[in-house]
Parts: sequence; structure tokens; C-alpha cells
Amino acid sequence: MTRFEQQYDEWMQRQLEEEPNARRSVMLRKGLGHGTIAFLRAVWFPAVGHFNDLYAEWEVRDFGNGYRYLDLAYLPGDAKGGIEIQGYGPHARDLDIVRFKDLCRRHCLLALDGWTLLPIAYPSIVEEPKACQQLILAFIGKFVASDVPASLSWLEAETVRFARRLLRPFAPAELEDHLRVSDRQARRVLHDLVERQLLDIASGTQRARTYRIRV
Repeated sequence: MTRFEQQYDEWMQRQLEEEPNARRSVMLRKGLGHGTIAFLRAVWFPAVGHFNDLYAEWEVRDFGNGYRYLDLAYLPGDAKGGIEIQGYGPHARDLDIVRFKDLCRRHCLLALDGWTLLPIAYPSIVEEPKACQQLILAFIGKFVASDVPASLSWLEAETVRFARRLLRPFAPAELEDHLRVSDRQARRVLHDLVERQLLDIASGTQRARTYRIRV
């Protein structure tokens, strides 16, 4: 059993054990769709490395007192992010006018209810997994990159947000380009944030080569 399979099985079992809603339990016991599993295997897990704050077949109410289900809900804290895997057949080629209007209405209702929705095309999962991984990291960064200590300067605060959005080690040159500052100034900001224990040195001994957000 691969690491993905082990963590996926544990994640699904945990959701079943913790779910009091009978309707969602039924949905989970049916198993996730092929596209959702492919997304988790090729995109989410390689990019993120865990399933924290992620929920499958998440139930939401619509304005007609009905129930709809998101393929995946990302719920860190009070944030509400939804991920929908769009198969080419049912969502594009074979979409009739009634289903098209319902799909648009569904997205509108989710937006009005405070959801940030990220539609991922199944062909992109298969053909462009790396590009999808970058989308997911940016998507996660939207929710985890907002709160920073009030004591930080603007450059320091933006560096922390930058590190959180990337969710991977980055070089000083990347920060230099992002902040539009000199190499010396970028390194000084990075050094200060390491001293504040907000960043860690990811690689390099005598001279740090890359940095990452402290978790």
C-alpha cells in the first residue's frame, strides 16, 4: 500500500466515523468518483502532503431548501473553499440548457453563501497535474495567508504571506523579485523573520539558499 493509499483510507474512515449526518454518510459509503480520486492522487496529495481540513461530499443547502454536495470542501478555520472536478462529458460536451442553468445557479448560490469555488477540469488533472498543483497551492494560500502579526513591517508581512502562498521552500531571489527590492534587503528581511521564528531555513548551512514558512 502506498503512502497516498494509506492516508486516503484513514481520511475516508475518519470522515465516516465523525459524520452524524446520515445523508452525507450514505454519499461517503458509495465511494468517491473517479475524477475526485484522480485529483487527490495526482494533484492534492503531491502538492499538500496531507488531507487536513479537507472533506469529501460536503453537504450544503441551497435556497430552495434542498441539498447539494461539493466534491471536496476545504474548511480551515471559518473559511469556506469548494473544489469541483469537472468532467468534460457531463460539464461541457453533453450539457443541455437545463443542466447548464442549474450549474450556473449552483455556483451563484455557493458564492452568495461565502464559498470560494475552484473548478478543476478532469483533462487538466490527467494532462497538466503540475499546473493544477500550483493552482491548489495558491487556493490554499488564499485562506492561510491573511493573518500576520501586527508588529511586522509591510515587507515582513508580505514576505510571510508570500511564503504561506507558496507552501514550498523559496530562494531569496524569488522574494527579491516579488517585493521588488535588492538582494541585500530581501536577505535582511528573511534573516529577521528567521530570528522571529516565523520562517525556517530550508537549505544551506554557511549561507542560506532557501527558506520556508514555519509550521
